Amino acid sequence: MPNAGKLRVAVVNGSPNEKSKTMGLTNVALDTLSQKLSIDVHRTDVYRLGSGFTDASIREDVAIAVDDELKATERADLLIAATPIYRGSYTGLFKHFFDLIERYALADKPVLLLATGGGEHHALALDHVLRPLFAFFQARALPVGVFASSGDFDGTLLLNPRVYSRIELALDDVQDFLPRGRLGHVS
Repeated sequence: MPNAGKLRVAVVNGSPNEKSKTMGLTNVALDTLSQKLSIDVHRTDVYRLGSGFTDASIREDVAIAVDDELKATERADLLIAATPIYRGSYTGLFKHFFDLIERYALADKPVLLLATGGGEHHALALDHVLRPLFAFFQARALPVGVFASSGDFDGTLLLNPRVYSRIELALDDVQDFLPRGRLGHVS
């Protein structure tokens, strides 16, 4: 049961690996957000969902545990959608997760877009791949998305101060995009 007064944040991590730069970027975004707002976080790491997820082609076929993950994403006040970019697009597991989300469940929901990739040329995926995906759902992608390249990290630890600044800038818009009454304030 989420804590009353806290902003319900769902994170969908599209990385196929447990230790990933995408998770490192997501952790920085969550730490920054928790300094601004009181949050209750639900994380979905798609690589952990197993055959009850990968064997399903429609929502009715998913395992109960997977349906719970989908519902947590649909009920969130804010969605953080994070994925590595490979060959110009998000991962297949990331896309499959959103293929199973109800068509209008994300309508008007604010979404922070996060992506990682091998080089700066992958940064365009924020606008050319991720924004159209969430536009299909009629979600409200925050104006500033955050991309970090491999060179911005030491392992999974984000080092680049410019990326930290971009996260701050992106999260400055969150309160303006939240539904009335869903402003979780830090005590």
